[in-house]
Order: sequence, then C-alpha cells, then structure tokens
Amino acid sequence: MLVRIRPGAELTGAEREFVECLSAYPSPGLALIDPQVGDRRLDAVVVTPRGITVIDVLGFRRRQSGLLAMSSTGAWTISDSPLELDAGPSSGLTDRLEHGVHAVRVALEHALQESRHVCGAVVLVPYRGVVVRPARTALRPGLDVLVANTVDAHELRVYLENFSAGPREWTVERVLNTCAALGLADLAPTRTELTDDGFPAKRPDPAPTAPRPRRVEPPAPPTEPAKEGKLAGLVVFGLAVLGMLIVLVMVILALLTDSPSPRTVSDITESTTPAPVTVTHRPAHCWPFQTDC
Repeated sequence: MLVRIRPGAELTGAEREFVECLSAYPSPGLALIDPQVGDRRLDAVVVTPRGITVIDVLGFRRRQSGLLAMSSTGAWTISDSPLELDAGPSSGLTDRLEHGVHAVRVALEHALQESRHVCGAVVLVPYRGVVVRPARTALRPGLDVLVANTVDAHELRVYLENFSAGPREWTVERVLNTCAALGLADLAPTRTELTDDGFPAKRPDPAPTAPRPRRVEPPAPPTEPAKEGKLAGLVVFGLAVLGMLIVLVMVILALLTDSPSPRTVSDITESTTPAPVTVTHRPAHCWPFQTDC
C-alpha cells in the first residue's frame, strides 16, 4: 500500500504504528495521512480499489487489556473500566468520526463524484503484547471499530479489503480525481506508482449474465360466463316457460268451451241436391206455312 504523509505533520506514537501497519500491507491502496479536507483535519483517508474509508487513530494512555464494550452515545469501557485514550475521554468518538466522513462526502459531491462508498472506522492501537477483544465490531452501518498494532494487524487488513461491497471501480484515473476533489492533489502519487501498486488502469468488464430461464405460464383457468350472458340466458328461459304456459291455458279454455254432445255428419255437411227449377210456358207465335206449329 502506498502511504503519503502531509508535509509538516506531527504524528503520535499510535499514528506512527498505524503507518507502519499500512506500509506492510500487500494489497493495493493509498493512505493519505493527516490530511486537511475542507475545514477538518483527519487522521487518515484510505482509498482502495473498492472505495474510501475515513479513519480515526487512537492510542492508549496506559496498558489496558480485556473485553472492549462500546456505546454510540456514552463512554467506552474495557473490562468494566473506563477506556483511557491518549486523545482524552472516549465520549464523542462516534460524532467525530461521522463529521470526518461527512466532510469527505461533501467534498466529493461538490466535485460531482460518487460518495456512497465512503465509510469510517476508529482504529484503537494498544500497547504491544496487550490483548483487546473483540478486535472488530460495528457501531452502526458504515462505521466500525478496529483493534490493531504491528503485532496483530489481521483485522485491519480484513477491514481494508472488505469495508465496501462494491466492485473494484477505483481505477488509477479515479484515484487521482479523488485526490484532486479532496484538495490533496499534492499528496497524490504518480500514475506509474498507482499502477505498480495494483490499481487497475480501467474498470473491469461486467460479468456476463446467464440467460434467464424461460418461464412457462400455466394454462389460464376457464373463464366464467359474464353476468350479461347469464342474465340473457335467464331471460330466454323465462320467455320459453311463459310461452308454454300460454299454450297450455289456450288448450284448457278450448276444452272448456266445446259442446258436450257430439254433432252428426248431416249437421256439419251441406246438401248437394239442386233445388227444383219451375218452367214457365209462353204461347208460341206461328208463322204462315210453318209445319211444326
């Protein structure tokens, strides 16, 4: 990892040991030590291919070991004793870290750069040979507490590799743009140094996505007849029943009005005998010499 210290910085013993840990870190990264971002002085800003993390480095005032208990609002304790740090009381450490993260995000946003991959961590550096557990715990999402020194820097290395779940998007060009956006261009290494340290020259190609399996839709259930169809069927059925009732009534009325005695054939048939025709005799006029008169 590349480490750049602001000229004229006065580092504490804990900060010098933290720098020694980072210098031995084998993975790519850029640590800017004691930078000024906006109106805030930060202990460290670390840029890796996965993102940016703001780090507060705190040392112990005396040898303390045991179980570390932290609160986001109150004082921190170790084995039920107050945590004695060289920077003073432990109350307010979370607020101090959040202010540093906010300052970095604001500077990036003013430069129209992405700021959602900015995290923060408090690194406690105990005396060598002292055991403090747990070596890592989370205050809240995006804010962690780490215990590390040159004897045991395992959790610090794991954190720097995995503090962001994003892809490896910080290329050489983006690291240089980030330094410029934070006002730290004078601390930025050269392109060759970043490339040799392991920063990618360009963003990796997105992984090919497997074709989604074709979804077979189940056959649609038979549709129920509409209400209008049901109503029309009921109307037709009702009219048919009504027509049958009318026919039945007419048959009954015809039977009731018919005569009870049967009629003979002579009553219902007409006579075909022609009526007699009377002949009127008129006197004939005879002509002279008519033989038949």
